Amino acid sequence: MLEWASLRGRPDVREANGLSSATSTVEPAPAPNKGIALALGGGCARGWAHIGVLRALDEAGVEISMIAGTSIGALVGGCYLAGKLDELEDFARSLTRRRIFGLLDITLRGSGLFGGLKLDARLREHLDGTRFEDLPKPFVSVASEIHTGHEIWLTKGSLITAMRASYALPGVFEPVNCNGRMLVDGALVNPVPVSVCRAQEQPAVVAVNLSSDNFGRAAVIRHSAGESGDDRLQGEQAMLPVLSRQHSAHDARLGITGVMVEAFNIIQDRISRARLAGDPPDFSLHPKLGHIGLTEFHRAGEAIHLGYETTLAHAAELKRLQSVLV
Repeated sequence: MLEWASLRGRPDVREANGLSSATSTVEPAPAPNKGIALALGGGCARGWAHIGVLRALDEAGVEISMIAGTSIGALVGGCYLAGKLDELEDFARSLTRRRIFGLLDITLRGSGLFGGLKLDARLREHLDGTRFEDLPKPFVSVASEIHTGHEIWLTKGSLITAMRASYALPGVFEPVNCNGRMLVDGALVNPVPVSVCRAQEQPAVVAVNLSSDNFGRAAVIRHSAGESGDDRLQGEQAMLPVLSRQHSAHDARLGITGVMVEAFNIIQDRISRARLAGDPPDFSLHPKLGHIGLTEFHRAGEAIHLGYETTLAHAAELKRLQSVLV
């Protein structure tokens, strides 16, 4: 009798004898994860390449288990999981220099040059009321808390608020107040959020790094602070790379916004190198986007194409990575 009582507690015996398993204390093992986790990095206008990456993954039949996004990676990843990638791509391809300027609500009294309310209104046209809980796959939007420097992982609540916080570039867009925390661009702390996917216990992580094509960013150069007429200084200038001299010709035209964006690009590149070296992904995609300026949002078609072509070129490797998980 005792032996039968112990057997009755086994789920397979209960089902075989027509007994309900609702009262069983044994929980079924979770289904194995067969998809890859995507870490979509920041990169301002270059981030439109994420659209092409996601298009190519869908076309190749590569399943996605979750997405972690930083900055524009959060915007594209969130729209993809919400089923609004078509609308985002149409918007990106429609941008011109004039339309971009029209979307920027300039403010001189706030904590950023632009309020971001016009962009927020465009997002609400398609995503108003959408929450993380409505998405079919897990999604994490990475932001930074401006007062403490904490890395903030947004996983619940309003999708629009989370995406806005993740791309709120300091000095350009105003910080986003999210439940009492003032949040700014997540690329300040985690430009390519591989670590977020690892923390979610994802077996395979694929990173999309938009800054890998920035050659020469990590160089250390000895220079002189002498006067321009100094013979030694002239000799040093003659040894400078041609690329550096070309950059100096554009310094006067950078403007305030350009200086802030370029400074942010340096920070993002340095942090990406350090974090990816310490916690590398299982596979990386590196679209060649160095020739597209960080603020050239009107070049969406070109960026999308490069993201698509780069991903298709590695489709076989990505499918092989996924097959290992089965």
